[in-house]
Amino acid sequence: MPSAAKTRTDDVHDRLRADILAGRFTPGERLKFSPLCRTYDASVGLVREVLSRLSEQGLVHASPQVGFQVSPISVDDLVDLTRTRIDVECLALHRGIERDDLTWRAELVAAHYTLANTARRDAADPARVTAAWEDAHAAFHTALLSGCGSPRLYAIATSLRDSALLYRRWSEALDQSDSARDPAAEHSAILEHAVHGRADEAAAALASHIQLTTTLILEAQSTN
Repeated sequence: MPSAAKTRTDDVHDRLRADILAGRFTPGERLKFSPLCRTYDASVGLVREVLSRLSEQGLVHASPQVGFQVSPISVDDLVDLTRTRIDVECLALHRGIERDDLTWRAELVAAHYTLANTARRDAADPARVTAAWEDAHAAFHTALLSGCGSPRLYAIATSLRDSALLYRRWSEALDQSDSARDPAAEHSAILEHAVHGRADEAAAALASHIQLTTTLILEAQSTN
């Protein structure tokens, strides 16, 4: 059973992470201990631990000069991150398909079923993606990577996905009607290729899925 201290750390971590992803702290904004301690009713030591964990996930940047800050976002970083994610995540998916593990395929199908049957947009606020869909989306992509058979490769791939969270939230705000893409069709195509053992096609579909988010952001930036 987790200790009270561990539970408290997890609670503050989850709240601060959600606030960063919701835009309550802007990219590049300094995260000062005193205001954070007051906001989350936490000690300096606990806040430092939470910020360190968020730094490992790519949501917070730490430097001797500035201290902790929300990770800055930039076009150059987005392009580099996208290329690296495509290389690493497609390799992980390719290996998973090559291993041809029945349990992995079943878990992937189950994760996709949940995603496909979860509402993406909030009926009361169509500009918002629902938390349930976000969780199902993360679970599906985690399942895609989990069959690779390499704990190191899996850890790298999931860390890169965590680093892309800010950019994904940014892209969701660009097209609130989803008119520029069909996420359900994209996920279905990846699944279809994966469960039928078509490794090259599945990796290509995943690469296209990842790249499209970046393309939408860059197009929006060019018009601003």
